[in-house]
Amino acid sequence: MLYRVFLRLVDRLPLPSLRMQKILAIIVILTQGGIAVTGAIVRVTASGLGCPTWPQCFPGSFTPVGVSEVPVLHQAVEFGNRLLTFVVVLAAAAVVLAVTRARRRRGVLVFAWLMPLGTVVQAILGGVTVLTGLLWWTVAIHFVASMAMVWLATLLYFKICERDSDLLVTKTVPEPLRLLTGLSGILLAGVLIAGTMVTGAGPHAGDKSIDEPVPRFQVEVVTLVHLHSQLLVGYLALLIGLGFALYAVKAPEIVKRRLKIVVAIVLAQSLVGIVQYLTDVPAALVAVHVAGAGACTAATAAVWAACRVRTPSVEPSRA
Repeated sequence: MLYRVFLRLVDRLPLPSLRMQKILAIIVILTQGGIAVTGAIVRVTASGLGCPTWPQCFPGSFTPVGVSEVPVLHQAVEFGNRLLTFVVVLAAAAVVLAVTRARRRRGVLVFAWLMPLGTVVQAILGGVTVLTGLLWWTVAIHFVASMAMVWLATLLYFKICERDSDLLVTKTVPEPLRLLTGLSGILLAGVLIAGTMVTGAGPHAGDKSIDEPVPRFQVEVVTLVHLHSQLLVGYLALLIGLGFALYAVKAPEIVKRRLKIVVAIVLAQSLVGIVQYLTDVPAALVAVHVAGAGACTAATAAVWAACRVRTPSVEPSRA
């Protein structure tokens, strides 16, 4: 009943073109990944508790207040990051309205609704991070969830690009290679999780607004760096092996092209990581590295999406 009312209200909106739906989906990808970058900026500027409570910024106020205990810069950076959540929500809501108004198929609608729902979950995780005093593992979960949203948003984009009239799902590569592509996503998740562990033990605790030090992950950071790098080597090796296999089976050019993009991004990301390690993790490179993680996630999801496409269930008439 409520959904029917929702549909009647949505039907009053202009009918969005396919191009507009694609643009909105791209904006969703950028906002989901972008808020992870701004979160990194919060961390490296030590502004994590610039707003020490949640959902309010300060007790009794949703906006920053002039208190000497918390520097104005830290308040502004953390509050600004919270405001960006509304941009993410608006983008997610816009894509839901667009695909609903266009009466897209069920698969598109499901992925579209995951955007606002996932953003709400992310906001709650952000609140838990603040209320626990920036415990490293809460920050790690918050980041990994952002990357999961980037993956889902990327799949949403490619689902929107497909025609709803095409009913047959066709594999573009043999099933073992598709599974290998899925394994690359799992390995990427391992790389990301290990990266959050490095951050949890590293120098950027995320806050200097309180007297007590933020609890860190009590493992030697060099050990975690080796774990992170070895997982990255495994991920890259799998991608290269997948590339040779795709050429061997004469996979469609689009799959091979997307894989090349992934490998290029991973190599660039590796270079950033090496420079970070050799230069004692400068703050600016942390944000660059987080942006690279989002790019790796989106590019890997794009390869996964290319392994199956929707095609017409019957040959069109040539008459």
